[in-house]
Amino acid sequence: MKKIILSIFILAVFILPVSADTIRMGTEGAYPPYNFINDNGEIDGFERDLGDELCARAKLDCEWVQNDWDSIIPNLVSGNYDTIIAGMSITDERDEVIDFTQDYLPPDPSSYITLSSGNKAAYIGVVAAQTATIQASHVAASGAILVEFSTPDETISALRNGEVDAVMADKAFLKPIVAESNNEIKFIAKDVYIGGGVGMGIRESDTSLKDTFNAAIDSMKADGSLNALIDKWEGISEGRY
Repeated sequence: MKKIILSIFILAVFILPVSADTIRMGTEGAYPPYNFINDNGEIDGFERDLGDELCARAKLDCEWVQNDWDSIIPNLVSGNYDTIIAGMSITDERDEVIDFTQDYLPPDPSSYITLSSGNKAAYIGVVAAQTATIQASHVAASGAILVEFSTPDETISALRNGEVDAVMADKAFLKPIVAESNNEIKFIAKDVYIGGGVGMGIRESDTSLKDTFNAAIDSMKADGSLNALIDKWEGISEGRY
């Protein structure tokens, strides 16, 4: 009998995770102000603050995992982490592969930038966007020539190097780049609203985890702390709850 109990115990140790409440939070770490790596080499930004607060309210022990954008959905599905919290807009196409919580940011405008010395209508020419983003899909459908890059920083480098006429990305990402460019870069055309707001990506099978985070997001909306966090990271979104 003791041998049977010992065997069951050993089996449980290998099957069960270190903690049933440890949730791995996947993010890109390359898209400020949503998420980025700070000078200490740590994941930082609006979504780090938000994710930590949601985990505290849900009484979950959370760990942060950095993952490149172009594989962020496949690696969620394959189990490398349990959520995506990376400035990901809710779209029908993505919702066919993963599930989403409710939005924790209203739809943020997407914008075009170009070099100040360039053509004002350059956005209809060759446009850079980060691969697998709503902006890349929008540019492709607009009739412009789309050039995709793995990271948002590469799109800006391509613009400065003259490889493309314009860049399309979230306005919150582009604002500080324009502000710090010494008039080298400017916004062009009208802002575009794409997608259904930003939410946490969850595996379709993890309905309980989705419900848990939805409840935490609800509580932050209700007590105003989500709006306060948006205000802390000023310029991240034009919307409030």
